[in-house]
Formats: sequence, C-alpha cells, structure tokens
Amino acid sequence: MDKRVLLPTDYSQNALNAIRYALELYKNVRCEFYVLNAFHISGYTLDSMRVPETGEPYYEAAKKESEEGMERLMQMIKLHPENDKHRIHTITTFNSLTEAIKIVIDKKDIDMIVMGTKGITESKARIFGTNTVNVMEQIKECPVIAVPNGYMFQSLKEIVFPTDYRTAFKKKEIGDLIEISKLFDAKINVLHIDKDKDGKLGRKEQANKELLEEILMGTDHEMHFLPANKVSDGINTFIEEHSCDMIAFLNRKHLFFGSILSNPLVKKIGYDPQVPILELNDN
Repeated sequence: MDKRVLLPTDYSQNALNAIRYALELYKNVRCEFYVLNAFHISGYTLDSMRVPETGEPYYEAAKKESEEGMERLMQMIKLHPENDKHRIHTITTFNSLTEAIKIVIDKKDIDMIVMGTKGITESKARIFGTNTVNVMEQIKECPVIAVPNGYMFQSLKEIVFPTDYRTAFKKKEIGDLIEISKLFDAKINVLHIDKDKDGKLGRKEQANKELLEEILMGTDHEMHFLPANKVSDGINTFIEEHSCDMIAFLNRKHLFFGSILSNPLVKKIGYDPQVPILELNDN
C-alpha cells in the first residue's frame, strides 16, 4: 500500500507537530509526502484585478521568504529518524491555501491531508483554526486528519466513530478509517448517542447499522449506545472513559451535526479536540 500524503504548513510549531504526527502514523507505510506552503503578498488579494507576477519585487520577496521557511522546515524534519519507506517533496506557491491544496490533490493524486488545528495567527480563544475548518469544509476529494495543538503521536488503540445511523454507509467512505485501524490493530468504537434515551432504532436505522457492521467485518469493532442530553457531552464522556486516540467523523451535509465543521465543529457541538480528528467525506 502506497500513500500520497499532503502536509500543508504555515511554518508554525503546530504545523510541524502535525507533520511529525503524519510521519509516525505512516511509519510502516510506503509514502510520498508533499509539504505545501501557500504564500501570500500583503496588500494583494487573490481575487483582485491585478495579481503580482514572477519578477516583481513583492512577489520575489514573498517567494524567497516562503522558500527560506521551507528550507528551515526541512532541516527540522531531518532531525526525525530517517525512514527509507518515505520520500518528502516540497511545494511553495502563491495561492490561497484551499486552492493550492485542490491543485496539489489533482496533480499528485493525494490520498490524505494531515494538518494542525491552529496556525501562527490563530487566537487562543479559537480551538480550531480558520484554515483547518476551511480545508475540511471545502476539500471533498480526500480525507483530512486534524492534529490538535501540541498533541504528540501515540500508537492508536481506540478510535471512536459517532453516528446516528440515519443514512446508509458506503465502504469507500469509511475505507480510510478501516485502513488506519488495521495499521495499529486499533478498535473502532461505533458510538450511537440517543437524546431520547430509549436506544430504539427505527427500521431504516437498524438496516443502516447492520450494513455498517457488514462493512466493518474483519476489523476489531464494537457498537455502543449512549444516552446523553447533548451529542458533544456523550462524545467527550466516551473519549475520556475509553482513552480514545482518534475521533472519526463522516462529514455529511445537514445530517447528525448539520455540516459538522461549518460553524466550526467546536461551536456546533462544543467539542474541544484533545485527540486527532479524522474527517471522512461523503464523496
């Protein structure tokens, strides 16, 4: 299994931390890593009539700053133990982050994005950085792993996957969840939180639950039911009680959490990410 992993960076400590997490997560997998910095030029917006061009002083200064930042970052990455399964490529480009990511996904056939939850300029009050939320909302071509600020990699043992069983599952949608769980023999804990507290599923929900069990056959998994007044409280309680190492969401529009990340996620369900989030797409 070869993976092509995109690692966006703004040269913050948080972004470096996410890169280290990705290198550990895929330690035993043959990987092509693409480290991407999308640089900007102060005073110019990407949708303005005139965009600075190659050779112009502002453009060249911003490009040089981005390339020097990438050089420093690569020196830091080299301190990480060498892995002959990994190859690391660098990309610096003048663009918005999401547009740059879309281009790289298309050109390099990217399988996974791993990024930090905060950037250099993020306010301490905001748990999820704007960039992370934008990427999770706008990029549908591949899954995103968001690594919380300061989170150090630890081998995965327990993954929680909250669902309400309202819609049918497709194997390709949760393929990356299954793949990651198999890398570490981690258990997938399917979590159904019921605000009505009776735990009963309708005929459609029951059929979807059975379909999910079929898809997860061959993995270590367990189905859980938890009564809770708030979905977020139920998730947080479960993560704490089961010492979960990752939470996986299927980001479907207007279902379960609504679009879970649009507000962003932390505002929508009050979830303060203590563990990495694997956002799977309904694509």
